[in-house]
Amino acid sequence: MSEVWGVWFLIGAALVFFMQCGFAMVETGFTRAKNAGNIIMKNLMDFCIGTPMFMLLGFGLMMSENYLFGFIGKPHLQLFTNFAELDWSAFVFNLVFCATAATIVSGAMAERTKFSAYCIYSAIISAVVYPIEAGWVWNSQGWLVQLGFVDFAGSAAIHSVGGTAALIGAIFLGPRIGKYDYDKDGKVTKVHAIPGHSLTLGALGTFILWFGWYGFNGAACTQLLGVGGLAAVFTTTTIAPAVAAVTTMLFTWFKNGKPDVSMTLNASLAGLVAITAPCATVDALGASIIGIVAGFIVVLVVEGLDMKLHIDDPVGAVGVHLANGAWGTIADGLFNVESGVFYGGGFSHLGVQCLGEVAIVAWTTVCMVIVFTLIKKFHGLRASRDEEVIGLDKLEHGIASSYAGFIMAPQVMTEGEAGIGGLSAAAAAEAGDVPVEKALPVTKGTSRPDAKFHMVTIITRPSKFDELKHAMNDINVTGMTVANVMGCGVQHGNTEKYRGVPIEMTLLPKIKVDIVVSEVPVELVITAAKEVLYTGHIGDGKIFVYDVQNVVKVRTGEEGYEALQD
Repeated sequence: MSEVWGVWFLIGAALVFFMQCGFAMVETGFTRAKNAGNIIMKNLMDFCIGTPMFMLLGFGLMMSENYLFGFIGKPHLQLFTNFAELDWSAFVFNLVFCATAATIVSGAMAERTKFSAYCIYSAIISAVVYPIEAGWVWNSQGWLVQLGFVDFAGSAAIHSVGGTAALIGAIFLGPRIGKYDYDKDGKVTKVHAIPGHSLTLGALGTFILWFGWYGFNGAACTQLLGVGGLAAVFTTTTIAPAVAAVTTMLFTWFKNGKPDVSMTLNASLAGLVAITAPCATVDALGASIIGIVAGFIVVLVVEGLDMKLHIDDPVGAVGVHLANGAWGTIADGLFNVESGVFYGGGFSHLGVQCLGEVAIVAWTTVCMVIVFTLIKKFHGLRASRDEEVIGLDKLEHGIASSYAGFIMAPQVMTEGEAGIGGLSAAAAAEAGDVPVEKALPVTKGTSRPDAKFHMVTIITRPSKFDELKHAMNDINVTGMTVANVMGCGVQHGNTEKYRGVPIEMTLLPKIKVDIVVSEVPVELVITAAKEVLYTGHIGDGKIFVYDVQNVVKVRTGEEGYEALQD
């Protein structure tokens, strides 16, 4: 059985490593497309830079057997000097945890941080900041361990540390360009929503993180059943995020009039963070209450930072990791089935939990203020204005677009490549150019020199195109020109919200449909279009009507009414 649990321990480490993908997807989806490559690069480098730093210094500071005063380990470099006898499992498992703590910061500092500055930060937190405080929690000689501090999988040691560093980093950087409006005295007068470019990616990352969290919380288990057993840990790790997500969905629905998708995704992560410390010490009721509170906390903190304190955190890292890391750590003092306040254990254990959380946050605060101050002074922390406006992908990494392969550009063909009219080159050569007088005949309508023509231009959401096309066909409008465009607009008094902040003029994908009509009444076209396009929400679109002087058919040279008849 010891071998079985040893294998499970390493499988858990692999699941935690896969969480790097989850963080990358969440952060990419919640930010703008022009910075997607930069976000991916930072998440990759957190692990790749963190690995050698943890090898050289961090692992020794954290898990050394020569642990000084319960505070810090003596680096021994046994990974290089005594590899045959090293506890490899402990090294790998603590390494992937270290990478998790480092990568939390990426989202809060997204879209405006110099890549080189971020690499320096990542190296320092992996080498010194995280390993020292994690040793207090998980080295058997650590001073918090000796006091009975409980942090089974890292609400304090990982998430509070990453969340604290994220908050300090966001403060040092300042908000993204355009996030806030200021008056002449520098006071914020208006908050602007900057929606992420892909909630789909954000949701994918959330599901990956939840999946990986079963290893994050469960890998250290050495028994299957009972409180603290693997099955119980899986249960609490499922209950808390699910309840948190439901809580946030209902809370935002009641508060804003609609359930907030991005905040609900954040809430599931908040529930996971909160249950991380007490996952092996609480029961189903405790996990449910922890999840409910986490669902409220994440909304209040994310919106409070943005709209009250004016700290720009694009992905909600502070609300998810710092606030709920602290809540989860303290919650063990309340709901621990053996020593929690609500289970007859008194206040002693709660006091230890509070002391440990305060000590870890204080240590991280001091270290990160020093680190970011030095980086800002001697290297520079924030990207230039041009880099931020144009996008970090373009100017820091030379990437024109992280989605270049998905851009459907018009295909330009030469006669030698595709011939005429889309025919093969051989068929085109055989056909040759067709003179106008020999063009395919058309059935001409009755000549109407007095016919009037109107251009009807419809701009609406792409999802409505099929319905619009069928509606036009039903009224005998069979010709139209369609273009993909970008558009924006604000309906006063009915503004949508993103993460609690009103959405203003944001360019969104639209379709533009141009229809020229003569025989079909314009009023009929407008009525048919309105019937299929109306939803009552912002974005239903606009219909414009213009007079057209003439119509010329290129193929036959016909003009006027006859030009519209085939």
